[in-house]
Amino acid sequence: MQSRVGPPILQPYYDVMKLFSKERVEVSSTQSIYVIAYLLSCIVAGAAFFFGGNFLLVAFVLTLGSLFFIMAAYSTRSPYAEVGAEREMLQVMAYEPMVLLMAVAFYMSCGSFDVATIITGSFPMIATCPLLFIGFVYILLIKLRKSPFDLSMSHHAHQELVKGITTELSGHDLAVVEITHWYENVMFFGWLAIFVMWSGGWLTALVVILTLIIVYIFVIWVDNNYARVKWKRMLNSTWWLAFVLGAINLSVIPYILRLIL
Repeated sequence: MQSRVGPPILQPYYDVMKLFSKERVEVSSTQSIYVIAYLLSCIVAGAAFFFGGNFLLVAFVLTLGSLFFIMAAYSTRSPYAEVGAEREMLQVMAYEPMVLLMAVAFYMSCGSFDVATIITGSFPMIATCPLLFIGFVYILLIKLRKSPFDLSMSHHAHQELVKGITTELSGHDLAVVEITHWYENVMFFGWLAIFVMWSGGWLTALVVILTLIIVYIFVIWVDNNYARVKWKRMLNSTWWLAFVLGAINLSVIPYILRLIL
């Protein structure tokens, strides 16, 4: 529109390279340790997931990484960063029940927590977990830090006077946080993919690609059309959704398995 030219697609990578070139300025002597621990936790969780490891272990390690990120913000003793850290804890509390219910549903469906077993079954998990799939797409907005649930660290300048949980992070530390966020995005879409993966050959690949594209477009649409909500609304909606959809889905899995098998 109006012949305006926006930034190139690779602009986020250029920004991270520029952050690494900046002078290292640290508010706390321990914040870098927590930030690195955050990145390493995400890498360990991603490696375990993509090599077919235990899904429950992956979820716990990723949560541990979030706690390191929260500690990095608290270590700066900045009031703005501490508010962002408190919001981050609320977000973790909001999405964790749904993730745990997903793990339980996967175990009930195929008898294992191992990702390698889940994705090589005779049917996709969405056949037995359709309601939990809907619930996961809902909490994916929190995981990807998109509106209306971008409470702790907004990517939109008009929503924050300061940068939330990353207010006191700059240079190398902020670059590491951005890279970790990329790792997390890839892994969360991997979690989405296991709902529609099975031993179906090329058809599986096609279904996975289409599902990821549709969900990604949906997430972008929601992000651009809904304003941020208050933390109470986020927590209440995710918990009610988790317990209602989770309870219904877990109760019908045995009957669905009888029909499929």
